[in-house]
Formats: sequence, C-alpha cells, structure tokens
Amino acid sequence: MKFAVRFVASLLLAASSAFAQNPAPNVPIMPLSEIKTGMKGVAYTVFEGTKPEPMDVQVLGVLRNMTGPKSDVILVRLQGKKPEYTGVVAGMSGSPVYIDGKLVGAIAYRIGEFSKEPIAGVTPIGQMLEINAMDEAPADTEASSRKPEMQATRTGGPGVSSDAAGSANSFASVMQPIATPLVFSGFDENAIKMFAPQFASAGVTPVMGAGSVDTSIKQPEPLVPGSAVSALFVRGDMSIAGTCTVTYVDAQRLLACGHPILNYGSVNMPMTKAEVLATLPSPANAFKIVNATEPVGAFVQDRHTGILGRFGTEPKMIPVTLTFHGTSKPKTFHYEVLNNAKITPVAMMATVFNALQGMNEYGEDTTYRMQGDIDVAGFPKLDLQNMFAPTDGGQPTAYSIAISLGEKFNRIFDNPYETPNIKGVELNFDLVKDRRWARLETARTDVTEVRPGDEITIETVLRPYRGEQVVREIPIKIPTSSPKGQLRILVSDGDTLDKMRRTGSNANRRFDLGATIAILNKEHENSRIYVSLLEANPQAMVQDKVMPTLPVSVMNVMEGMRGTQDMVVVAESSVNEASTPVDYVVAGAQVITIDVK
Repeated sequence: MKFAVRFVASLLLAASSAFAQNPAPNVPIMPLSEIKTGMKGVAYTVFEGTKPEPMDVQVLGVLRNMTGPKSDVILVRLQGKKPEYTGVVAGMSGSPVYIDGKLVGAIAYRIGEFSKEPIAGVTPIGQMLEINAMDEAPADTEASSRKPEMQATRTGGPGVSSDAAGSANSFASVMQPIATPLVFSGFDENAIKMFAPQFASAGVTPVMGAGSVDTSIKQPEPLVPGSAVSALFVRGDMSIAGTCTVTYVDAQRLLACGHPILNYGSVNMPMTKAEVLATLPSPANAFKIVNATEPVGAFVQDRHTGILGRFGTEPKMIPVTLTFHGTSKPKTFHYEVLNNAKITPVAMMATVFNALQGMNEYGEDTTYRMQGDIDVAGFPKLDLQNMFAPTDGGQPTAYSIAISLGEKFNRIFDNPYETPNIKGVELNFDLVKDRRWARLETARTDVTEVRPGDEITIETVLRPYRGEQVVREIPIKIPTSSPKGQLRILVSDGDTLDKMRRTGSNANRRFDLGATIAILNKEHENSRIYVSLLEANPQAMVQDKVMPTLPVSVMNVMEGMRGTQDMVVVAESSVNEASTPVDYVVAGAQVITIDVK
C-alpha cells in the first residue's frame, strides 16, 4: 500500500507539470466494470494548507442506481489516522480516488450524520466526464426554472440538519451528498438566519463563519487533483463561497465535487483557489475551515455528477453598489452577485438587509428614502424610488426593503420568454432618524354632486406616528366623458392601488420581460396620497396597457382574447388619478361617493 501511495503521489506531481504543457494529459481511467470488492487504493484531499494528503481506501462494493437510473456509487471505507479521526468531512467532496494508479472517481457521499466509521460513496469518473460533453452543448435553458424539490443536492456545512430520519430503513435515504461548506463573509448572523428559508428554497443551506473570501490573495500552488477549490455566489465587500475538492484537471478545465452544488445546469460562477485553515472533527458534521483566494476562472456547469470549471474564463456577475447618506459620512458598498434566477433574488435581499442592519445609525425609528435602478440590457431601467419606515407590525424596516427588492427581481426572472441580462444595480439610501409613518385618518370633499369637466378638491387628514395631524388638499378633474350616475373616489396609499392591479385573474399572470419592467415602473410610491376616480364600467388590461371604460360591444369582440390569458378584465375603470407627496410612508384607504349630473 505504501508503494501505491508513493506511486500515485509521483503520478500527481508529473501530471501537474504536464497539465501546463499538454491540453489533454493521459490520465489512466479505471472503468466501473473493473471495480471489485476488497480492492485497495488511495484518495487525496487537503486537511490543512494547500497540499493534498493521501488517505487509504478500501472498496466495499458497488451500489447500483443509488443516486438515480444508471447512476451508480462505489462504496468505500477511508483508512488512515486523519480520516479515521475526522470522519467524512464537509468539503471533501471531489477528492480523487485512485486504484493501481488509475483514476476511479470522486468521494462525494456520506452515510447519515453520526456514522462511527469513515464510509463514503464515490461517484465514478466515467459519469463525471460526461459533463465535458455537456459543456460543449447549448446552454441549459431549463436549469433556472427547476423546482427546489428537483435540486437533489446538499450545500451547507456545520449545523446542517438531515431530513432522512423518516426513512431510516431505506439505504438511499441515508446516502447523502457530502455538504459543501458555504461561507458567508461580511454577514451578520441575524441576516443569515432571516433569509435561511429563502436560501433553502433555492437549494442552499447557509452556514456562519467557517472561513472567509479574499480574492486579492495570490496562491502560488497550482490546482491539482485533491486541491481545495471554491465557487463564489457573491464577491466583494460581502461574499458567499462554497468549497469542495478538485477531482480532475487539464489545461482548460477541471472537474470537482462529484455531486452538484445547486444542480442548476449551465452556470457562471467565479472559480478560485482555496486554502484550508483547519479541518474540524465532529460526530455530527465535520467540516473544513476555508479561505477562498486567487481567482482562476469560472464554473460553467453544475450537474448531477459534479461541477466543471474553465480556466481563464471571466464570470459574468451583476455589479451592485449601495450608498448610504444621512450618516456621519457617506458609506458605499461594492459587490457582485451571481446572475441566476434562484440565487440572485435571495442574494440581493440578504446583502441589502445585511448592509442596512450593519449601519451604526440603524435603529427602530429609522426611515429610509431609497432611490436607484436595475439596469437590464435592452430595456429601460427599472426605477426603484420608494420610502420605508417602521410600522406597528414588528417587522424590521430593513426586512421590508429587502423583500420589496427581492420581489422585483423575482418578477424580472419569472418571465417565461427571455433570460434577463442584468448589467448592474445601484441603490442610494437617505437615512432619517425619525419614524415617518402616517395613517390616512379621514378623506372628504365639500360637494356631493358634480358635472363632467368640474374640478373638485379632496381634503385628506393624516395621523403621523406620535405627531400632529397633517392636512393635504388634492385637486382632481372629473372627466368630460363621465356618464351620469355614481362615481367612486378612492383615496389611498400606493400599495392599495398596486394590489388592485394584481388581484383576481391577474395575480399570477406572467408577461414578457419588456412588459414586466413597464408594469414595475408604473407601480406607485408609498410616500404619496393618491386620489383615483372609479367608474362602474369594465376595464381591460393587456400586459402593461390599460383600456378603461370599454363599451360592451368592444368587450364582446375582445372576449376571445381572455382565453389566451393576454387580457384581464376588471369591473371598474380608473378614469383619472392625482396625487401629492407627503414625505411620510402612508397607510390606509377610504372611498367617497358622489353623483355625476
């Protein structure tokens, strides 16, 4: 066995120098058909530093169709002082296994959470090399729309809980992908806990602490089979990184993990070298404490049997700038976020929430004026102007801001027609050390009858939080086309109007990207009082276009369009709208009824 270890070590050293000269190094492969129970070999992983260390391996057997049809797993026992002490470690995924100097596959699975022996599952290298062919195929357009339950992976680390307890009698239920330690650098623990459910729905289990990210650090050691390698979801003033182990390297690409990180198919994530500071043993979940360091390319494939990275490829991330005013001095955060339908919305929510709560000026009574935009290539910028203040609901203001922002990203990515190319996000916040929230207390007008073309004045009374009444008068003109009869006047906050637009059959409607951005740009600010005139005639909405007070004859002609789900009809038409700014976050709505003569 010692001879075999020395032989493979020399093979790795020779291969690492050959990788720089030969685009397709001749790495001997042992096919799955040759694997027999009792075979002995060696695996490599980093326990500390950057140098892979050997572990003895003994084959226990082959588990057929263990992770899916024609997806077999080689069951092995790890031997040696370190693996027997630490067990199967989070971050060990991808550790290459060799028998007789031939590459067999990557350590990728573990048995349960409290196993007393370091028994692991190995993904055969033949299944991993299939990803090379996928990398040459067209982009996987369905990857971003997969439901979370289809993403059979386990990205996480210390503190990750198992959901296999209910199926303890099933061998498959306890054969789990080895967790990928996911490090949140620059994050407060509260931010991670707050958005853990959203990360979980995207296939990610966040952990706190175990390492950091500093891409300015140069790491001279080359990446070889057994090296630690990191994939970044966020990088900059805040960072999120997942780390596993390199299985196979050539001059252009590497394969790692032996299982997916997120199972998103085609991806675009920064790929960096990594240094293992320590390996922490634990009966429940041992893990590596890792620093992600020098960038070397991008991960472009995230598949069932591993992840594939290309050297020298520059990943396409979304640049984000957050600037805070009204503090002792302006503060600016710069970072980049992965452009992905599942990860981008929750990453934006978590980073903005984290930045807001990390301000020394943050407090329970702080109000935020937000201005900014989302720049989507080929479309007008999405305006993000709004105001947020604490309410009586007990929800942190920073959380309300984050949820509002995440909802806009979700709608951008949720269009079924094209993939958004987001060029950047810029947000500016003015902090006001006052709870500027007000409830609409009364609304009235001094007339009960009007004629078409008349102008009336709506008087509103706001009750600020712990403040005196605020009176605002809003003039509005009755349309010359208004028919005789009752006219309803809705006096409300902006959120009420937006909810009316999204109710009923329009609630779950998905439009193309251009219409989605146009609809979002028409949403109302919540720091204004709105007066809307509502007539008792049907109104049709076709994507972002509104056609009020349609005659019945026209509605009958257009009725067939409703079957295509392009048109939405509501019972009332909004025939005019007026508003006034109040510099408070307004809440509430009232209806006034007058007669048109």
